[in-house]
Amino acid sequence: DMSVLSTMPSGRKPIKTYVVTQTKRKDAYTWIKKEIQKDKIQVFVICPLVEESETETLSSVKAATTEFELLKKEFVGLNLGLLHGKMKPVEKNTILDEFRAKKIDILVSTSVVEVGIDIPNATIMIVEGAERFGLSQLHQLRGRVGRGSAQSHCLLFSSNNVPAPRLSFFSQTLDGMKLAEYDLKERGPGNIFGIEQSGFMEMRFASFSDILLIQKTQKAVQEYLKADPEASSSVLSARLGKFQIDKIAKD
Repeated sequence: DMSVLSTMPSGRKPIKTYVVTQTKRKDAYTWIKKEIQKDKIQVFVICPLVEESETETLSSVKAATTEFELLKKEFVGLNLGLLHGKMKPVEKNTILDEFRAKKIDILVSTSVVEVGIDIPNATIMIVEGAERFGLSQLHQLRGRVGRGSAQSHCLLFSSNNVPAPRLSFFSQTLDGMKLAEYDLKERGPGNIFGIEQSGFMEMRFASFSDILLIQKTQKAVQEYLKADPEASSSVLSARLGKFQIDKIAKD
């Protein structure tokens, strides 16, 4: 079953999202300082890694522990907190409780805050190395702000000199269905009868956001299985058999 929520909760404003170049970082920090001082808002800073990596391909990707130390020097006089998955549960809960109680102005974190965090006073999010996150994960992360009546902002910083086109698309919409459809077109659906999670297969599909088509397909499948509960069709059996062989071969 599928439900589509096309309207925002009452009283909330659309989150303004921007892809920010590295040359604008200082300006962004200056603006954030003013916003905290003016409206006493709180800020999330999301990093892809917990600690710096020695791998060459990840050397330019920001890590939460390192960024925490750098931002303490940048935002002197403000309270900063650090949160990541390697911390003990009691430590994580303490940090989150302090953030909720407005004892922390800026929370530097990994994606552990992706779901289940509701702090209406947090109205600004910085995502470092935004190209390292998938669109669905960025959508979940962005949802940590904009949970109150105040205007919220999400700033996407890329580790690359030329940000990926998908970040530009992400900045232009808050619609999760549109993001999913864009991701589907860019990465491919994978193999529904196999284990590949991306890529393009030989079958052709209409839009996966076509709710009416999905409902008709669901009804047709239910009727088919009612008539043939053992799925004894030679074509279907062959596809399911191939799936089992592929899975065994790749496990």
